[in-house]
Amino acid sequence: MPETSGVLIVGSINVDLTTFSARVPERGETITGDAFELQLGGKGANQAVAVARAGATAHMVGCVGDDVFGRLVTESLGTAGVDLQHVRTVPGQTGIAHIRVADDGDNDIVVVPQANASLDAAQLERAFSALAGSARVLLTQLETPFAITLAAARLAREAGMTVILDPAPAAPLDPAIWPLVDIVKPNESEASLLTGIRVDSREGAIAAGNWFLERGAGAALITMGGAGSVLITAEGTTDHPSIPVEVVDTTAAGDAYAGALAAAIAGGLPLEQAIRRAAAAGAIAVTRRGSSSSVPTAAEVDALLG
Repeated sequence: MPETSGVLIVGSINVDLTTFSARVPERGETITGDAFELQLGGKGANQAVAVARAGATAHMVGCVGDDVFGRLVTESLGTAGVDLQHVRTVPGQTGIAHIRVADDGDNDIVVVPQANASLDAAQLERAFSALAGSARVLLTQLETPFAITLAAARLAREAGMTVILDPAPAAPLDPAIWPLVDIVKPNESEASLLTGIRVDSREGAIAAGNWFLERGAGAALITMGGAGSVLITAEGTTDHPSIPVEVVDTTAAGDAYAGALAAAIAGGLPLEQAIRRAAAAGAIAVTRRGSSSSVPTAAEVDALLG
């Protein structure tokens, strides 16, 4: 890939504590699980790993604590090939996510941000200044303070980068963000929460996509699980089918999708082709247990598409 094919990922870095059981317990109930995993997680970190495994240069901007979990997650990011120059260690605890996965692949998650809340404007500015000209795409989410997300989008726009926002976990946002976003990539529940439009069909996805466009976003790519995704732009709407697979664990599937999408765009692929690669990455991820460990390589995506 050319020198400008890097992706700058601004986001969360967590350690994931994941339990696997036949079902999720009812309120107040204790059940016996089948397995437990402790590994790198956080939407930002997962997406950085996905970018690196997709073959692009991944520049991570985030914070970890000075605890044992901080050392674990930075080592995991480095092993995955992620550039750690702009990952800062701060006093206190690294962010954590407690994930419960049932046999049908569904999960629920509690995130405790901890060190992620320390990401600040000065750190952002240093990263953008150092990486000017080497990163083509900004990929960011909502697990760090929104003021930082907004500042990152502004810096990226000034630098002429493509801005991709994965608006998760979804929350009402300052409308100033939308004109700064080239591609917003919510799933159906996130799109529903952000727009107030029920997204349970293609028609609902199109209506929600137009809501984003009316507020200034360049494109809306709404993912709908097994129903595929819908891309809404000023030029029209295109449908992108999912790739049928057996679902084991949906954790980080959206992150695998987002990272592969960003890497493909940074590498110069047209958006339609980038979406196809993203769908394949997400499809592979749901067939595996875990978060960052479920993210596929470019070769695995090639094999599935081939």
